[in-house]
Amino acid sequence: MILIHPHEIQIPDSEFELTYARSSGPGGQNVNKVNSKAILRWNLFETESLGLDLKARALARLGDQLTTEGDLVIMSDRFRDQIRNREDCFEKFQALLSSALARPKKRKKTKPSRGSQRRAKEDKSRHSEKKAARGKGALRRDW
Repeated sequence: MILIHPHEIQIPDSEFELTYARSSGPGGQNVNKVNSKAILRWNLFETESLGLDLKARALARLGDQLTTEGDLVIMSDRFRDQIRNREDCFEKFQALLSSALARPKKRKKTKPSRGSQRRAKEDKSRHSEKKAARGKGALRRDW
């Protein structure tokens, strides 16, 4: 059972598919003999742990990381042993899903401050004066 904080969502282990493969990571000759790379698959479309609104939010944020069947595939071969790579996959999954399900902060509309408006106006007039000074003497305007 995986718990996703701060949403308090529990995903049963039956929704995950774990497979192992030969790792490309460290391990010397052991790499050629032991399947230490962990591959975690979880189907977003078929999960019953998330409501429709959370599924839609996760799909919007994770859409480019999903397969066409809706599987989220996470791999880990950082460590030399299967158990730590499996734990690393679950940690990556928790971090990814909790960030995908986080509600985006509402934007507060703000106005530019009076000082910033004044500085922008001064910069604009300074720039205008600089451009006007480049012209021919007869065409130059002195305001």
